[in-house]
Amino acid sequence: MNGAVIVAVAAAIGNLLQGWDNATIAGSILYIKREFQLESEPTVEGLIVAMSLIGATVVTTCSGALSDLFGRRPMLIISSLLYFVSSLVMFWSPNVYILLFARLLDGLGIGLAVTLVPLYISEIAPPEIRGSLNTLPQFTGSAGMFLSYCMVFGMSLTKTPSWRLMLGVLSIPSLIYFALTLLLLPESPRWLVSKGRMLEAKQVLQGLRGCEDVAGEMALLVEGLGAGGDTSIEEYMIGPANELADEEDPSTNKDHIKLYGTEHGQSWVARPVTGGQSSAGLISRKGSMANPSGLVDPLVTLFGSVHEKVPENRMGSALFPHFGSMFSIGGNQQRNEDWDEESLAREGDDYISDAAAGDSDDNLHSPLISRQTTSMDKEMPPPPAAQGSLSNIRQSSLLQGGNAAGEPAVGSTGIGGGWQLAWKWSEQEGPDGKKEGGFKRIYLHQEGGSGSRRGSVVSLAGGDVPTNIGEGVQTAALVSQPALYNKELMHQHPVGPVMVHPSETAAKGPSWNDLFEPGVKHALFVGVGLQILQQFSGINGVLYYTPQILEQAGVGFLLSNLGLSSTSSSFLISAVTTLLMLPSIAIAMRLMDISGRRTLLLTTIPILIVSLIILVLGGLVDLGSTANASISTISVVVYFCFFVMGFGPIPNILCAEIFPTRVRGLCIAICALTFWICDIIVTYSLPVMLNSMGLGGVFGLYAIVCFIAWVFVFLKVPETKGMPLEVIIEFFSVGAKQVDAAKNN
Repeated sequence: MNGAVIVAVAAAIGNLLQGWDNATIAGSILYIKREFQLESEPTVEGLIVAMSLIGATVVTTCSGALSDLFGRRPMLIISSLLYFVSSLVMFWSPNVYILLFARLLDGLGIGLAVTLVPLYISEIAPPEIRGSLNTLPQFTGSAGMFLSYCMVFGMSLTKTPSWRLMLGVLSIPSLIYFALTLLLLPESPRWLVSKGRMLEAKQVLQGLRGCEDVAGEMALLVEGLGAGGDTSIEEYMIGPANELADEEDPSTNKDHIKLYGTEHGQSWVARPVTGGQSSAGLISRKGSMANPSGLVDPLVTLFGSVHEKVPENRMGSALFPHFGSMFSIGGNQQRNEDWDEESLAREGDDYISDAAAGDSDDNLHSPLISRQTTSMDKEMPPPPAAQGSLSNIRQSSLLQGGNAAGEPAVGSTGIGGGWQLAWKWSEQEGPDGKKEGGFKRIYLHQEGGSGSRRGSVVSLAGGDVPTNIGEGVQTAALVSQPALYNKELMHQHPVGPVMVHPSETAAKGPSWNDLFEPGVKHALFVGVGLQILQQFSGINGVLYYTPQILEQAGVGFLLSNLGLSSTSSSFLISAVTTLLMLPSIAIAMRLMDISGRRTLLLTTIPILIVSLIILVLGGLVDLGSTANASISTISVVVYFCFFVMGFGPIPNILCAEIFPTRVRGLCIAICALTFWICDIIVTYSLPVMLNSMGLGGVFGLYAIVCFIAWVFVFLKVPETKGMPLEVIIEFFSVGAKQVDAAKNN
């Protein structure tokens, strides 16, 4: 995982530049006013500060679509260039109009970085540490503010502080960021897969994960293109085929479902569980999904039931220790004339490196899963080349323990967080007596500790459940039509399973209609709601009031005795305040993938409420100037520390996790646009609110918003820690569609 960590740190430098710029303009505006004589023109002064907000808001409206079209990496490179060019123009600015233009360019860079860095990190990070890595932007942003305040403080001690130098210094870290984006950042593998560029995606994943076999994750990325199929809840017992009570072929038993991988080895079979033998966890899930009358969103309950029974060892499942490489293809497979060089390079049962097949795979025409034998293959004629049907498929195992020597099997379809990817074959007789069927994907997840034999399953396919359950292990699973399944070809009554190729699936691209899918709508409601509540939770007001509070506490008087001017003192105070945030963010990075996002929000928001209430009471109750100032100072510090642990980074983290790959950029842009609009509203309404409501009224209003935010998180925000992005998306889909169906019934 070292590769992913290094890349995430490099990408997060974009947020360091944003924090640096915010602090620098706050310090340099005092000197800009003097040079351009803006004391009598507050509108122009406000525009200089706000122009970056305007630029960020403008670019956010199209950043998602641009990143979906051209990729994440090019947009981050452009962001670094905008930072660099804007800093040089600000350093040169001969008049206020050029300065305003430079600030606009700077805002464009900020908007791209703030929107796309969390998205990029989520797409390259392993599920087990995705939360920690996506907290890096918050950490680097605060670190940038601290470094900038220190620089501005040092320059303020000189006889003639230069605001041009303050703003121009940004060119140095922005040039470093440009070099890092150009040399270190690969393109997002999920974006590459969405464009059908499978070879490049595989090579990037190998570099990020530090291993050659990334077959399981490659399959996951392709399946993510088709997330959002019809879903229902089921439960299975899974056991090896040789443990069946009878030794008949499990594929001939209607009660047994054969699970397919791609390597030779022990076969495993899933058997549905009856309601009487179902675990309590599954019953509660079904009840919560079918009865949406409760206050808590059933989706929250569904996510929570998975985390409650998570195995003790999430990094390696005792049930699914090894899966086979999904790219291996049987030696007897029939060649498709349309396959590219990559697929033609594969011979026999061994997988040949993609590098040996050439560098171009934009028109990849090879199936992602190995060809596996079904009862229909005996009746199937050679498949037409255009359909890419799965034929001459060798029987293989889903769950493998190793070879005869006891060594682990090579290859894995583990997809992170204890989840595994497999496929099952389902078939039935049509009206004309012909058998019809196809593959369905299954996301499997063991529940309970290593000694547990119980668990539950979430499935996308309905069906009757048998009454006899043999010895086996219960697992959770999400099952749906694979991304390569083509409904249109099925209407042509083909013989055998019809699967399209990844390039054809990727060619569909995002659509505005995708935003109206139940799962996507639900995710947008959560993401936009968090962004609105975060901005109205009081962070801007507390930042605005902090210098005054610390001045009342006597900090300014103490610093003046040291010979510091009021301006230098305010810079030093701001530097110390941002410094205090860094240990808190570091703690949040540690807890993000242990306690989880939801738990951190539910724990830290009440502390924000208490801090704001104390600030309100401090203005109403006179305990003496020293006591009031001390209490207010402690409240502000506590507010800052706990805000950056929870409500600061988590909305962006969740927004980067809960949307499907095909519309992730577009949806994150919507959430980011909400963020910037609310930021502008809060910033410019604060002086008006202070005049009309007073400081106590403003903080009281912020406390009420924080309480509403806690209720919103408790009722609507699910826990996503340790789950692959594609699994999170499927959960949103199954939850939203089940709730809609229950309401309609």
